[in-house]
Amino acid sequence: MQKLRIEGGRRLSGKIPVSGAKNAALPALAATLLTAEPVRLEKIPGVVDIRTMMRLLEALGASIEQSNGVKTIQVAEISEPVAPYEVVKTMRASSLALGPLAARCGRARVSMPGGCAIGARPINLHLAGLEVLGARVGQEAGYVEAVAPSGGLRGAHFVFPRITVTGTEDLMMAATLARGTTVLDNAAREPEVADLAALLTKMGARIEGAGTSRIEIEGVDELHGAEHAIIPDRIEAGTYLAAGALVGDGLEIDGLEPEHLGAVLEKLEQAGVSLERLGPQTIRVRSNGRLRPVDITTEEFPGFPTDMQAQWMALMAFADGDSHVVETIFENRFMHVAELRRMGVEVELNGNRATIRGGRKISGAAVMASDLRASACLVIAGLAAEGVTTIDRVYHLDRGYEDLEGKLTAVGAGIERVRS
Repeated sequence: MQKLRIEGGRRLSGKIPVSGAKNAALPALAATLLTAEPVRLEKIPGVVDIRTMMRLLEALGASIEQSNGVKTIQVAEISEPVAPYEVVKTMRASSLALGPLAARCGRARVSMPGGCAIGARPINLHLAGLEVLGARVGQEAGYVEAVAPSGGLRGAHFVFPRITVTGTEDLMMAATLARGTTVLDNAAREPEVADLAALLTKMGARIEGAGTSRIEIEGVDELHGAEHAIIPDRIEAGTYLAAGALVGDGLEIDGLEPEHLGAVLEKLEQAGVSLERLGPQTIRVRSNGRLRPVDITTEEFPGFPTDMQAQWMALMAFADGDSHVVETIFENRFMHVAELRRMGVEVELNGNRATIRGGRKISGAAVMASDLRASACLVIAGLAAEGVTTIDRVYHLDRGYEDLEGKLTAVGAGIERVRS
């Protein structure tokens, strides 16, 4: 078992490069199942979830060439459209294989996905959408199965009862090879959805409206190979901006997309954080001492992202006063609170609402990560706390952050990975 050991209080300066977005790379990799031709993907981050998806593609018959974050994937033939439990048990994104496999092969059998324990995150909306496209769906022995009718999936109109990013991505991929036109209403507007649509369009798909709540897909007979660069990881960038807000001394976050971080940047400025735009994809962040308390409510894009909620809570622990966090996306996303309390953070919970009593003394402690973003929250708190913080179960962190300790060490953080 590995841990992170963090010496708090060190100032950070220099430049941190932002990796490609994990949550854009995963559906892009799934999209390679839609064609027999090679697909070349750039800026794929080196994180555990990506390696899991690569193993899934190989299990389905893919050949993969890799070099410096560039991956060329070719799935020339799929002999058995099954995503086995042994491969996908640790990754939520396995459900993204449902749509592509059902569209290309006429059937798909995918193990119920795993991942962080931050909420139920059911895939019922994926299945409901596939049913509207004509598939027969069912569940047995821990697997979900979708079987297309003879002649393949057919275009249809589907209204999502609630917004789902992976559901939107899954059905958009399935619809690219369906007969006729598919309309997805109340679709997710996240940048990762628009990035997937950009890749699919390069592969020959006909998609309009990606990035809005209404997406129209005109099905085609087949897709072909393409080249595509993944967008920057807005959550990684936001995590480093939050760290810089506490201990930054001219810390530059390079390679981000400011338009994808509008709500986060707005809240940071409200809190009194100094942000300087150095270029179209570079922001310099500097700590100005005490922070002003700022309330947030998590929302679907373009609102404040749920994946930044835990990091914001760590930031507000050092603010001069009380702040409030309302979590509207996932029901179990306050599991990091118990660990923050071990460091001296005062938090009151009332349902989906947290009140953070800022301005108390925060000291390093032995803490444990419960999920991916909770891990980042504890890293941020540890960087600014007095003394030493050790974080156990950092395998959660490795699911979504590429070389976090290496990037932070390079800008002056006292952080290292040690074995228990």
